[in-house]
Amino acid sequence: MSASDWSDRATRFLHSAPNWCGLGLASLPLLMKGVGLLGGAAFGMAAGGYLVGVLVGGLWFGFPVLGRRAWEADLLIADQGDARQVIERSLQVIRALLQHNPDGRLSADIQQRVEGLCGQMESLLVQWEQGRGALSLEDEFHARHIARSYLPEALRSYLSIPADFARRRLLDNGRTAHDTLIATLDDLGTKLVQLSDDLASQDAQAFLSHSRFLGDKFGSRALPPR
Repeated sequence: MSASDWSDRATRFLHSAPNWCGLGLASLPLLMKGVGLLGGAAFGMAAGGYLVGVLVGGLWFGFPVLGRRAWEADLLIADQGDARQVIERSLQVIRALLQHNPDGRLSADIQQRVEGLCGQMESLLVQWEQGRGALSLEDEFHARHIARSYLPEALRSYLSIPADFARRRLLDNGRTAHDTLIATLDDLGTKLVQLSDDLASQDAQAFLSHSRFLGDKFGSRALPPR
């Protein structure tokens, strides 16, 4: 096992609910020792409290999965090829995840939004191929990374949170993890609409320029003045 795998496992455990429960119970005897209520036995009680906290936290919130799951490895999409190739490869991976739906974690509203994003990205590819417009370097960067990293990472991060915690507990933003993911998916959808509109505006401008050329050449009165 590589050093990065060990580091990934350690990070998973440190950020898990069982670890925080263990630390919470372990801190109690240490606090009591600090105020003089316990002697040297506090250290043994802290160790025991940590183990009990991890066990209780694991039973209540679910024990963390330390090894990388197959679907999680699939979401680490290689940044190889041009933007179109990366997007097409990413769509295959994301749709496979939707079909698998690990442990039924992806609710119907999440699945609907993710599938909608996949449809938007497919439409953007078709528009990009068939139209006369071209995405700017910045927009191409956004399109590529929405498919390859922004959306996959949002799903991977969400699925790493215990199911009950994701639906029930409020985060610092005042929303649950489930509702936060919904908002994130909506934001990505809004950005894809902007990218599509940008391409459409370029195609429309090309159409208008050509129509004006024909109007100037053949004296059409159907077009407004420039």
